[in-house]
Amino acid sequence: MNISLKNQTILVTGASRGIGRAIAKQLSDSGATVIIHYNRNIKEAESLLNELVNPAFLEPCDLSNTEEVIGYIPRLVAKYGPITSLVNNAGIAKSAPDTLETKEWVQIWDETLAVNTTALAIICKEFIDQALPNQQGRIINISSRAAFRGDTTDYIAYAASKGAIVSITRTIARHYGKQGIKAFLIAPGFTRTDMAEEILSEYGEDFALNDIALSELTKPEDISPMVTLLCSGLADHATGATIDINAGSYVH
Repeated sequence: MNISLKNQTILVTGASRGIGRAIAKQLSDSGATVIIHYNRNIKEAESLLNELVNPAFLEPCDLSNTEEVIGYIPRLVAKYGPITSLVNNAGIAKSAPDTLETKEWVQIWDETLAVNTTALAIICKEFIDQALPNQQGRIINISSRAAFRGDTTDYIAYAASKGAIVSITRTIARHYGKQGIKAFLIAPGFTRTDMAEEILSEYGEDFALNDIALSELTKPEDISPMVTLLCSGLADHATGATIDINAGSYVH
């Protein structure tokens, strides 16, 4: 099966590193024009731009700032024309032990939901607004196995934020399908990224390896092919579905 994404313009959030970077590379290799979202990692974003084989564009946005997120999609459409697919990958995972003072705990909660849930919902809403006139658009939201099985108490905010993405995605899929909008959910398990390395340094690599059915941790490159397939339109009847990529660590 040869997947071509020629003539597609795809926004990937959190594309400068990790899973988002691997997704952007795979999409570009398949012919898409990729809009690379990043926040502070300008050097990584620029290095990714130089690695891509097709035209691509850098577009920063601070997803923790709701006022900055509002209007992000319309600004991109004004510059590049309609966006055919959206990959919401950006996210944060901050540890908030239950021993924290409540005020500090709430600050981490609020920031996590602002980035992982509120910004994603706004971007989905504005993407749908611009996709409806053409009756065509695909949304791939990157959630987590934590949305379904929970997480450690340090990461309650992360698990809750990823759980909300499940409801957002399913609602979009059920409501907008007949208007040409498809929505899919990918739920990775522990994946070897910079963010994950911080958790590994806290809990140790055996903590992650003992939890999976395979002999090595999932890599970002293990996730990007599925995103490419979903963007292609070859799997549109999976709209609303959750695709688990977690090395057998959670099966439901």
